[in-house]
Amino acid sequence: MAHRFKTPQTTYIGKNALANAERDICSLGSKALIITGKSMIKQGHTDTLAAMLGKNNIGSVIFSEISGEPTDKMIERGLSQYKEQQCDFIIGFGGGSPLDAAKAIGILAGSSQGISYYNGKEITHAIPPLVEIPSTAGTGSEATPFTIITDTENEIKMLLKGDPLMPDVAVVDPLFSMQMPKEVTVATGLDALTHAIEAFTSRKAFSESDLFALSAIERIFLNLPLVLRNGQDETAREQMAIAAYEAGISFCNSSVTIVHGMSRPIGALFHVPHGLSNAMLLTECLSYIADGAYERFAILGRKIGQASPEDDDKTVTSKFIDAVSALCKTCEVPTLSEYGIDKQRFLKAADKMASDAIASGSPANTRKAITKEDIHQIYYNLWN
Repeated sequence: MAHRFKTPQTTYIGKNALANAERDICSLGSKALIITGKSMIKQGHTDTLAAMLGKNNIGSVIFSEISGEPTDKMIERGLSQYKEQQCDFIIGFGGGSPLDAAKAIGILAGSSQGISYYNGKEITHAIPPLVEIPSTAGTGSEATPFTIITDTENEIKMLLKGDPLMPDVAVVDPLFSMQMPKEVTVATGLDALTHAIEAFTSRKAFSESDLFALSAIERIFLNLPLVLRNGQDETAREQMAIAAYEAGISFCNSSVTIVHGMSRPIGALFHVPHGLSNAMLLTECLSYIADGAYERFAILGRKIGQASPEDDDKTVTSKFIDAVSALCKTCEVPTLSEYGIDKQRFLKAADKMASDAIASGSPANTRKAITKEDIHQIYYNLWN
């Protein structure tokens, strides 16, 4: 069976990646809208980017109004600035939120519709040229044709997708992640781990997506504890940046599964950052679905050295899930209760969340058949 394998048109990865990408970035237009965050401005990175553009006679304007995870209202404000400033290409520069927002602004720049119109639809129209430069090692947005935007009226996180959202240029430079706070390092690192595990155990997985997923998982288990101990460990930061990119490539080709399906409703209703809500669900979800994919989970367990020669696949699967749980504990992932979520409010919302999870389509990619009742049960299990 033939498989379609998607990657960004051009990727620069490793130290000094931005400097090396200068020619390709500056060929995309005459004025860039740079979507970024306050921390990138404070650290001087946006000045570096603007100066690089300026010396090539490329204009730029900064939009930094993405506070938290992007909403439809934020995207509308970004679109207004794009049009008012007569920009002709877009650069997402920062964490997952600016990168996702850059794609969404691009969608609207080539359309007369509002962003919610595209929920559940394949985006096929052209968008302005797009550059994605991550400052975190987790979302993988620089390597995917997806974006997640909150619909504030309906309180849902919309997964928007389509080939035009794949970046023209991806720049993965570990320099930009060196000042990442510990809590962001945890959330994004475990997000990347979730991407890779789900990509490998998805019904849609195939050999090429497996290569990227396996490499990402091995890098994360080796390097996430290192950057937690020493955030200035340049080698570990670089390995995590590569892992996040690899995980992005893997899940953009084979898709995510139950964890992401269940995570988005928690984020939409209880405003838990995406990577953290994934981490809160990870052990419980993997334990629930393991019996549908012992062979696949056992490969992961052996990849990270969690198997003895005499272990069968079921035993190795259990050891792998234990290793995931241990990593989450090392990362001090809070429970729902510890995060401050009210149990009764959560359980009251469980039916809506289960419906939204199924509607997203992601749980259907799980190798074990998953129903709304299964998802409902897992939400309840989180409080045991």
